[in-house]
Amino acid sequence: MAKWTPKHEAPEPLEGPVVATITVGTILWFVLFLVQLPFYGWYDDHGHAWWVWTCLAGTGLGLLGVWLVRRRDAAIKRHAALTAESAAGTAAGTAPGAAAGASE
Repeated sequence: MAKWTPKHEAPEPLEGPVVATITVGTILWFVLFLVQLPFYGWYDDHGHAWWVWTCLAGTGLGLLGVWLVRRRDAAIKRHAALTAESAAGTAAGTAPGAAAGASE
């Protein structure tokens, strides 16, 4: 059996409003949880109580996802700011961060 090799390059990851997308998904999971909650007895009688708890788990995981994606966005912005500062320092002929101590 021959080893599988890709025939083309993988596409670039999509960038977009990731925080908004995760937030909307989390809200949808929570709304589904609230809609199903009054019918919990029916779900339990028919062996489908896990549907309710799946929606609650989706809400919890969505909240975790929002937190992680917001941290990722903040890290990307910090990295971009440091890169811009480094490029500006290099263009001015000084090392990054050297101008902060020079004003004393």
